Amino acid sequence: MTLSSPIRILHLVPEILPTHRVDVLALFGKYLPRHDVTCDVIGRSDDKPLTAQQGFASVRRVAQTGGRLRRELRFALTCLRAALGASPDRYDAVQVRDLVSTGLLVMLAARLRGIPFLFWMSFPMCEGRIVRARNSGWRGRIVLAKGLLEKWLLYRVVLPGARHVFVQSDAMGDMVAAQGIARDKITAVPMGVDTELIVQPEGTGSRREGVPQIAYLGTLDKLRRLDLVIDALRLVRERHPSAELLLIGGGEPSDAAALHEHAARLGLQDAVRITGWMPAPQAWGMLRAADAAISYIPRGIVFDVSSPTKILEYLALGMPSVANDIPDQVWVLRNSDAGWLTGSTVAELAAALCEILDDPEASRARAARGPAFIEATRSYRVLAEQLAGRYRQLVGKR
Repeated sequence: MTLSSPIRILHLVPEILPTHRVDVLALFGKYLPRHDVTCDVIGRSDDKPLTAQQGFASVRRVAQTGGRLRRELRFALTCLRAALGASPDRYDAVQVRDLVSTGLLVMLAARLRGIPFLFWMSFPMCEGRIVRARNSGWRGRIVLAKGLLEKWLLYRVVLPGARHVFVQSDAMGDMVAAQGIARDKITAVPMGVDTELIVQPEGTGSRREGVPQIAYLGTLDKLRRLDLVIDALRLVRERHPSAELLLIGGGEPSDAAALHEHAARLGLQDAVRITGWMPAPQAWGMLRAADAAISYIPRGIVFDVSSPTKILEYLALGMPSVANDIPDQVWVLRNSDAGWLTGSTVAELAAALCEILDDPEASRARAARGPAFIEATRSYRVLAEQLAGRYRQLVGKR
């Protein structure tokens, strides 16, 4: 514990509580309290009992019953009432995460109450909604209109009205600054790893002896274009004919079905396995049993500004890892020299994977640099210390 003056934040998040978002849980529930920065969190309810506060000072959940419009209105009004009921002697800041329309209401309430308003942008929600809508034909027109309206509100009203804007990567900071937001009011807080939890588990995956295994950890959402990873596997098997791909994660049933169908079209139905979601320790154990791990992120406006967790977890586990050239992964792999940075084509991904599989012993030796690098630069311990310092500057406390 530090001897600093305590900071209390009213933090409004769109997630269901208790949260599975590691950045929310690790940063705000576990590590920031060690620096006397605590949060009262308001989020959504999944109608299950709240079994733990997850380290937050308090948790309030908004029921998700009724139609979608009714649910959204109820949540927005709850956040607005909380902000209007806040006082400067209790809260040092009100922070909204990713909520644009609700953020506008809360910004006005915080200004009325004389409390600093902060905005946390973990994902380009508006841009993502616009991209999805434009890929959905005429049925996506309403979603497209909402995305365009919220984008205007975000960059022309909400962010200019915030005392400070937190983003997930330097690339996202550049994107926000390009919209006219002053660069000195933007701070990047990238994704990290809770290195107190991600111990070095023994490999627990099921595999045949002598069969090279490539692993991927994360969502199977169709926008992630994991069909290209399967295409890379096909090229890898030209040099390593028995290589397999293990997709550790889940998503919509249709997403997994589409990947199975794509593998079957390439004759790889027996070489691609999808596990579904599983607890993190079990997933890490399966990763450790593989020979190589891949973090492919599609290039484009939505994902170029992301800060992927998977490559950080791979490095923290000492896994030989391949990642393509989105900006945050470029920074991580160039500075760690613990993985294989590639372009984003199928051929480039396959070539890097083959380099790992060609010499597993040398690949493990190179990957052994990863854990120390993550601990020093991307552990939530380090990120929380830096973030606590930024909060103290913003609210004028030491």
